[in-house]
Amino acid sequence: QVHLVESGGGLVQAGGSLRLSCAASGRTFSSYFVGWFRQVPGKEREFVTGISWSGTSTYYADSVKDRSTITRDNAKNTVYLQMTSVHHEDTDVYYCAATHRAPSAFDDNTWYSRGLEYDYWGQGIQVTVSS
Repeated sequence: QVHLVESGGGLVQAGGSLRLSCAASGRTFSSYFVGWFRQVPGKEREFVTGISWSGTSTYYADSVKDRSTITRDNAKNTVYLQMTSVHHEDTDVYYCAATHRAPSAFDDNTWYSRGLEYDYWGQGIQVTVSS
């Protein structure tokens, strides 16, 4: 079992930056692929970014790839999402998620963008971008 807790959300001014953290406890977090998703009520959950267990492979949605960075510190059992030049459309509840399955277990190379492939989820944290 892995327990995930997001932090760092809140009110951010448009054009500014945000940094979210996903802290894990439980089983060996360093062997898990971690993703960030975001969702508001009435909308579909959207993949934001993901990072492999070693941190050597990262993936980004087109909407954030030029202004976001995902990193992880396995010694601290934490994954970070840094996003710059935020705008109103970034207002969402952000969730981190983890899966222990290796990329080789999937037949396609976009599996990380599907929420159903993840085993564990955090409770989510609100990010609101103000103009």
